[in-house]
Amino acid sequence: MTESHSAQPGDGFPKTGAPATRALLAAGYTELSQLASVSESELAKLHGMGPKALRILREALAERGLSFRD
Repeated sequence: MTESHSAQPGDGFPKTGAPATRALLAAGYTELSQLASVSESELAKLHGMGPKALRILREALAERGLSFRD
């Protein structure tokens, strides 16, 4: 048996659609806290990242007292 060593979202990562999740992983983001270092407009440029996914991420950050970079 072979094990897959591909990046997976961490436990604190909110559930978004598959295209948004793939976009985040491809960009190297695996933990929600990492998104506090980027602006919402930067994430919106990722292929697969739509308004709904951005809203989910924004709300998840807010629940943890975090926000996107200005």
